[in-house]
Amino acid sequence: MVLALPTGAGKTVIFAELIRRARHDVLVLAHRNELLEQALEKIKFALARSGQSSRVVSIERGSQRAPKDASVLVASLRSLHEARIGGALAGRDIRLVVYDECHHAVAQDNRRVLERMGVFERDWPGTLVGVTATTRRADGRGLDEVFEKIVYTRTLQEMIAEGYLRPLRGIRVATRLDLSGVSLTCDSSVGGMEDFDSEALSARVDVADRNMLVARSIQELGRDRRTIVFCVTVLHAENLSRTLNEIGVPSGIVCGDMPADARRQTLAAYRSGRLRVLTNVGVLTEGFDDPGVSVVAMARPTRSASFYLQCIGRGMRLDASAKDCLVIDFVDLSKLEVADMASLFSMPCLGPDVAEEAAPAAGQIPLLPADQTREEAPLTLSEIKARLASFDPLTMQLRAETQAISIYAWLSLGQRGLRLYFMAHGTGLAHFELRPRGGRGRGFAVFHGDAFVVNSSSLQDAVAAVDHEIPNYGDPASALPSAAWRQAPVPAALRDAVAQLRPPRLARNVGEAIEHLALLL
Repeated sequence: MVLALPTGAGKTVIFAELIRRARHDVLVLAHRNELLEQALEKIKFALARSGQSSRVVSIERGSQRAPKDASVLVASLRSLHEARIGGALAGRDIRLVVYDECHHAVAQDNRRVLERMGVFERDWPGTLVGVTATTRRADGRGLDEVFEKIVYTRTLQEMIAEGYLRPLRGIRVATRLDLSGVSLTCDSSVGGMEDFDSEALSARVDVADRNMLVARSIQELGRDRRTIVFCVTVLHAENLSRTLNEIGVPSGIVCGDMPADARRQTLAAYRSGRLRVLTNVGVLTEGFDDPGVSVVAMARPTRSASFYLQCIGRGMRLDASAKDCLVIDFVDLSKLEVADMASLFSMPCLGPDVAEEAAPAAGQIPLLPADQTREEAPLTLSEIKARLASFDPLTMQLRAETQAISIYAWLSLGQRGLRLYFMAHGTGLAHFELRPRGGRGRGFAVFHGDAFVVNSSSLQDAVAAVDHEIPNYGDPASALPSAAWRQAPVPAALRDAVAQLRPPRLARNVGEAIEHLALLL
């Protein structure tokens, strides 16, 4: 069976609960050390909470051998080679196998472990449970080579709407970089699909001017928020980290070749706040669990939508440090298949028979020829703003949610559009709402409360129209993010309404309480 949930939705917590209920020995399979450590921690917590602390949970990897009395074995797939697997499983009655990040399971070396255990035999008495955020492999191979059924799934949109993940806010920065002619190759880091060749791509994007654009954008747009940057190669990550440090943004780097202790120290410095930014190459896409991350900078162009979503998922876990996940996209991914990302979450699948990718949306920012890539450095904030376009990272549809377009406190309702609260003349709190009119390119309908006002051909035009009309309906100052009513204490009735939401929300003021309720209407 497969459990399909987006990054940050709690897959490890869920399979830890399955293990707590298991009556026989359990094997957990994972690829990365971070996944092993995370699983060990969550499983021990689940067992301790239910009075089962006596059950032994241990890791099997490298030189580390699990004791014979371990009833829950958390094992590295790489360590379970033919000469070792028999000894590791000897004497254990394993009836539950949990495969973390199971989209890797179809690879022959990974299937070998499952075959050696006999999970594909008709008389095997156990259950195989795979968990993943990505049921579609980019190389076209289906997970039905290993698994039979997706038994539970929630889309990214559903998890955001129900308050289990941070909402996404995207800003696209036009790099004016021409990627035409960059060679393609089969890349294992993005599921084995044909993607840009890393070395050729690095030679194109790892240049001083682009690195300064990325660094200054992170500095100005991310401010004091903790940021992860996804890079092409180790050299690209090193150069970008150095550029960030040169302009006063404390930055470090993590990569697969780092010694474990060095990586642990760097991550500890990042979590403690001594580093504000981490640049990385393929390390933090899986198994990295840090709710304090709220900005993801995509400095690596990719053709893989699933890889892209794994990356931005690193900033979507709930935490009091930020209300949303800011995605800064430097690579104009809208020209590639990730342009219509929302379609990837409508129906998870086990096999390769999936819907054809939708065409890129109208209104995308085109890449300019290479001879127009030169920029003066360092860039000013006004120069960066001139390159900005706000977008919804799920649909890649251009959105008008930044102060570069509107000074008012527009609230994103995700796929349902936008809403703006303000104090109406003599009647108290009121709102305008912009609702999508249907398919892409059909514009938005403007509502004042529940009353239709007008249709608009684009979101930008609709926002501009409402901003212009606010004085005719109410106090313009009350529509600003700094409006006094937003900071007022939460009345008892409103606090009770927020507390009854599932999951429960915490509202520090009236503005936050109203937003919580609006998102779930």
